[in-house]
Amino acid sequence: MDKHIFGPVPSRRLGISLGIDIIPFKTCTLDCLYCECGRTTNHTIERRSFFSTEDLIAEFREFLKTGDHLDYITFSGSGEPTLNSDIGYMIKEIKKMTKTPVAVLTNTTLLHLPEVQNDLLNSDLILPSLDAVSENVFRKINRPASGISAENLINGLKSFSRKYKGEIWLEVFVSRGINDSDEELEKIRKVIEQIMPSKVQLNSLDRPPAYSEAKPAGHDLLGMIVEKWKGLPVEIIKRVKKREEIPSFSKNLESNILNTIIRRPLTIEDLIMLTGKNRLEILKYIDVLEKEKSIRAEIVGEKIFYRTNS
Repeated sequence: MDKHIFGPVPSRRLGISLGIDIIPFKTCTLDCLYCECGRTTNHTIERRSFFSTEDLIAEFREFLKTGDHLDYITFSGSGEPTLNSDIGYMIKEIKKMTKTPVAVLTNTTLLHLPEVQNDLLNSDLILPSLDAVSENVFRKINRPASGISAENLINGLKSFSRKYKGEIWLEVFVSRGINDSDEELEKIRKVIEQIMPSKVQLNSLDRPPAYSEAKPAGHDLLGMIVEKWKGLPVEIIKRVKKREEIPSFSKNLESNILNTIIRRPLTIEDLIMLTGKNRLEILKYIDVLEKEKSIRAEIVGEKIFYRTNS
């Protein structure tokens, strides 16, 4: 049986979160310039059932026996979760088994579909993305599959927000020189005012992107956007920079990661397989090792490899 449940892992946005990955790696409706998982290899808008939902339910039932504390159960992973046509059923079944709130991270591209809206209505928290309003900027930063437009994305987000009873935490990823013009930021602000999410979370590049055209915004620019959007519930998402910020820090795991990379360059996927740890947990250690310049990232072909600086 494939493993679809990961964690629990500490998340700055969601506390202690149990991850549920229901999409094959890099199967997505977008091929975002900034994606830290690498380039999309299956660029599609076709929704379908990717695996047995009963396997997932059985896996989740086994996890519940551990009695571990959770703040959220989160549908996320390395692809677009709403591409799985069984997500609505999965959410309903999981909510029958636990009182822990269910969150869904989505790139928003399929929210204009009535069936996707219905699938997500039973969740407790939606974390959608909105990086651009202008069609040309949307295509430049998000590189959508055929059949997706900025207009459909925005209309879907507006429509869903009117009927959804849970909370919406909207993420805006800012890339310098692409979607940071005064004109584009003002257009995004106007859409946010129509949606009125519970939170607006600004994010920017802090790890190697899928494409070199993506550039980090920097704290000054993000701070300026917070000022421009005064009156909106805006916050800046920050990465782990120190070991003290990693709950249950493991020196053994850090040494294992570093000693493995010393032998040969590896991707995040390689490290996940070798350590048996979740992507989010591995990335927290990678953040610290990069900050200390112990390792560096390089893009080779369509993949991001980590190698030592020594």
